[in-house]
Amino acid sequence: MSKIGSFEGFQPVSLKQEGDDQPSETDQLSTEEGDPGKDPEPSRISRHPSVTESTLYPNPYHQPYVSRKYFVTRPGAIETAMEDLKGHMAKTPGETIQGFWLLTEIDHWNNEKERILLVTDKTLLICKYDFIMLSCVQLQRIPLSAVYRICLGKFVFPGMSLDKRQGEGLRIYWGSLEQQSLLSRWNPWSTEVPYVTFTEHPMKYTSEKFLEICKLSGFTSKLVAAIQNAHKNSTGSGRRKGLMVLTEPILIETYMGLMSFIGNRNKLGYSLARGSIGF
Repeated sequence: MSKIGSFEGFQPVSLKQEGDDQPSETDQLSTEEGDPGKDPEPSRISRHPSVTESTLYPNPYHQPYVSRKYFVTRPGAIETAMEDLKGHMAKTPGETIQGFWLLTEIDHWNNEKERILLVTDKTLLICKYDFIMLSCVQLQRIPLSAVYRICLGKFVFPGMSLDKRQGEGLRIYWGSLEQQSLLSRWNPWSTEVPYVTFTEHPMKYTSEKFLEICKLSGFTSKLVAAIQNAHKNSTGSGRRKGLMVLTEPILIETYMGLMSFIGNRNKLGYSLARGSIGF
């Protein structure tokens, strides 16, 4: 029978806790299988300090099963969406794609909506994409030459608001707030709001790929440069004088917020696995 003591470089390690006077099985094994002519010596416990390497991908605080609930993280889903958008852009020749991003839109009623953004040298394309059926549901085109203001800052709410959110975002203006009708301001499904608000997607830290396309700062820098170039090359009566980039709080004017409370807590604005429903 082979002896543990005959292997060089191996030492028995005891797993007994402090204050435990009973010898462990490893201690007994090393004592009993030693040289019979020698008195048994107390085993030496080898303790090596544990070394933990911290990694950013995946996020150590992010549980893997949570990310798998989002269909956008399924293999090939985001790549298919990008190819579909390239096909839509092929119908309007003369534009060069600057990049793709995956962000969360926050509408004027504080509802979260998953969106893919495509920036060209002339247009900001906002896409509502169904990552379950892998199809484009809605497209919104915003001419970059019409954008006149970008605001970066923390979200703020009226003092009486019951549903508030933390964090920072980006708001893009292309129309006059004074010309916005009262009906469109208080209609949660209105598409006539002259601005759009974005924040980072919750799947940002799941992988290095999503960190790149969900980073709000990367989208902002590329968008600002594209808008400035579009203003220089723009001609006609619709041309803006220039772009203002401001750092100020972003107001979301909601009070009761019952709809956003239910929708955001249940992630209704995302392509998400809801589980099976049966009877």
